[in-house]
Amino acid sequence: MKNLDKIKIPEELYYYFEKVGKSLTYNKNDIIYMQDDNATHLYLIKNGRVRVYSSSKDGSEITIEIVEKGRIFGESSFVQSSKQPTTVSAVNDVELISCSLEDLYPYLTQSKELMILLFQLLSNTCNHLSSLLNQAYFYNRYEKVANFLLQQTAVPNKDKNISEDCIPYSHEEIASCIGLNRVTTTKILNYFSKLGYIKLKYKKVIILQREALIKYVE
Repeated sequence: MKNLDKIKIPEELYYYFEKVGKSLTYNKNDIIYMQDDNATHLYLIKNGRVRVYSSSKDGSEITIEIVEKGRIFGESSFVQSSKQPTTVSAVNDVELISCSLEDLYPYLTQSKELMILLFQLLSNTCNHLSSLLNQAYFYNRYEKVANFLLQQTAVPNKDKNISEDCIPYSHEEIASCIGLNRVTTTKILNYFSKLGYIKLKYKKVIILQREALIKYVE
């Protein structure tokens, strides 16, 4: 199966979303929709990145994923009368196309490529959630950090500013993505840094010894 970050809707297929959808813009940190809102629309990202996260009753949050240009979110709208299981906010300035599936369906019959891409994106979202569950229940805190660094840098992604050896995440952002508190995450990152596995910079982690990190999750 293709890597999740490689499967994107190419710009030449944006036409189908633009034909039936509405263009929307959001500024950094704006909320696009809230957890438990009615799931009525599918969203395609034309530019920018969004954060998909879940919140508990006490206000704590865990990041499910950062989604970038060419990908979709709001997949719960595929199920009639469903609710949004997550909240989505803008990481930076974002341009979206919002459309209802009912309006998009006729165009899926016109583009086999678009239909296949949507199924692939839905499938990979399920695989990503399964990976998060495995990480949450079977990995210790060191393995969670190592696995996150390895997964995020597995494939360079210019839309996320990620290279094969560097991710532009703060300690707080990494902690939110793996379900640990910031203090624990910082201690583990500092530990890996002292071992020479990584190098820490302001809102940036550079991978120096990939094989050493792999040993933590094998």
